Amino acid sequence: MADVKKVVLAYSGGLDTSVILKWLQDTYNCEVVTFTADLGQGEEVEPARAKAQAMGVKEIYIDDLREEFVRDFVFPMFRANTVYEGEYLLGTSIARPLIAKRLIEIANETGADAISHGATGKGNDQVRFELGAYALKPGVKVIAPWREWDLLSREKLMDYAAKHEIPIERHGKKKSPYSMDANLLHISYEGGVLEDTWTEHEEDMWRWTKSPEAAPNVPTYLELTYRNGDIVAIDGVEMTPATVLATLNKIGGENGIGRLDIVENRYVGMKSRGCYETPGGTIMLRAHRAIESITLDREVAHLKDELMPKYASLIYNGYWWSPERLMLQQMIDASQVNVNGVVRLKLYKGNVIVVGRKSDDSLFDANIATFEDDAGAYDQADAGGFIKLNALRMRIAAGKGRSPL
Repeated sequence: MADVKKVVLAYSGGLDTSVILKWLQDTYNCEVVTFTADLGQGEEVEPARAKAQAMGVKEIYIDDLREEFVRDFVFPMFRANTVYEGEYLLGTSIARPLIAKRLIEIANETGADAISHGATGKGNDQVRFELGAYALKPGVKVIAPWREWDLLSREKLMDYAAKHEIPIERHGKKKSPYSMDANLLHISYEGGVLEDTWTEHEEDMWRWTKSPEAAPNVPTYLELTYRNGDIVAIDGVEMTPATVLATLNKIGGENGIGRLDIVENRYVGMKSRGCYETPGGTIMLRAHRAIESITLDREVAHLKDELMPKYASLIYNGYWWSPERLMLQQMIDASQVNVNGVVRLKLYKGNVIVVGRKSDDSLFDANIATFEDDAGAYDQADAGGFIKLNALRMRIAAGKGRSPL
């Protein structure tokens, strides 16, 4: 067993991390520092302090990271219109680099020589946490209990907790059948009936969103103000990044927006079915593309679309702190200088409908685009030469007997 004097544990106070805390103390005979992050998961994080104190922890960090999460991670990701495998808005993935960053900061502050997390050996999160940690502190030791111990079931964890008198909360007799992750951007659900890809998800599973059928019968209109690619106001009221996302979550959830049922390809090689609620993110994605549609140059917009799948894979696979992601982010952010203006949306029964967009930086020229008399703003005869030049190589090939017919 490696010599570890102090370890920083990503700690929620739930069953897994409570067992990990005791296991670290006993197995490594080391001091444990706990770190609990408030990322807007909607649950009290302060009780984790009392639980850690009861287990002898002297250095306890409970940090409200909601503003940093949205400002420095969620907003930059949405500037790229990021979607993984055509559907997933990366709600879990984008939170992990921030947790890794804070783990390393606390390790530096407390003189710890190791960090630890509760991610299993089957999931993506172990990769995301550890790639981030190594990028920020190359010599740090990472302890991943799920890859070391033999407590590989909930029953074994419960037995270990009972044996060592570890206080854990029991939420009634029936536990949730789902493995869930939540933050200000989304809630994810895995396991239970979702492990059968043919079985429809249960309606009472969802927590943030109404079903489209139960959503209001009248639409909700929103106006989102953009500055340099980020939303800075809703209906004219300026808000902080975290407040923007929380507000859009509430409005979107009321209108049945943001539900998703997908099978994704995990980094470790397996396919996994998950359900996601991302109401605010769904609205943000649609609105951002709308404001870019009038403010971005055509080739810049197309280049962004070509780069986005790579950018999405980097986030999904844990490479947020990699030089290639940082390089792509610089390019993306440079494209957002003129992405300013207002987008008007209609939300109705699960749909996000763009009904208006305007900007002082708009490249849309009504004098050129009009179907009425353009007063000479556009010479339609120019199109003939343009078409012939673009067809030249195909005309030559056909003349040499290479016609596809």
